Amino acid sequence: MDRNVICIKWGNKFGPEYVNKLYRMVEKNLTLPHRFVCFTDNAEGIVEGVEIRPLPELDDSGIPDRMWKKLGLFANPLADLTGTALFLDLDIIIRSSLNPFFEIEGSFLISKDYDYPHDIVGNSSVYRFEIGKHADIIQHFYNEGKDIRKRYKNEQMFLSYEMDRKGLLKYWPKDWVVSFKRQCLHKFPLCWFKTPRDPEEAKILIFHGRPTPEEAYKGYFGKGGFRYIKPTKWLDKYWEISK
Repeated sequence: MDRNVICIKWGNKFGPEYVNKLYRMVEKNLTLPHRFVCFTDNAEGIVEGVEIRPLPELDDSGIPDRMWKKLGLFANPLADLTGTALFLDLDIIIRSSLNPFFEIEGSFLISKDYDYPHDIVGNSSVYRFEIGKHADIIQHFYNEGKDIRKRYKNEQMFLSYEMDRKGLLKYWPKDWVVSFKRQCLHKFPLCWFKTPRDPEEAKILIFHGRPTPEEAYKGYFGKGGFRYIKPTKWLDKYWEISK
């Protein structure tokens, strides 16, 4: 089985340092043979060892959400890649071995989005799929046209429902992929006195919305102090924030 770890970078939201740090975390935590591929419109500053491929073509013009472009990864062919792909967002933190993400059974796996406890929606920060086998998703995206946002809030909701339609939707074990914001922070007023917990059972921490990894590391003050975050220096063990 060909194993690929892939990420995508476009525009100015993330600099090359995000790709480089992700690459180093993957190389540290994945011992199975694999390729690391970044699909991007600007490879400047990305370290040697990362394979660079152009962004997959996807016409998402007129849809007010940056993340729809990720659906282009389901193209057939996808550059020169074959086999299985593990997609990782650039702003995640890897805590431990990624080997199980390739060893668990399933054609498509994604982390459950616990902001939607009564819905099937997954969080597309971390998902695995078989390359070239789901080009129909792109066609369905085009069929929806610019009205797609009337039915789906974002790309990950659309993707989850598409994979459920195909009978393939499956979630990672709950403890593998953990939301820093939802599962590591202490509630008010404990947040003023206790550093966010480092969940030993988690393999990956995902960051969605605020805080970012850098904000959590330095300390973050939001929503009138009800979401205060003490400086979370233990993040530097995994993400090299201070470098």
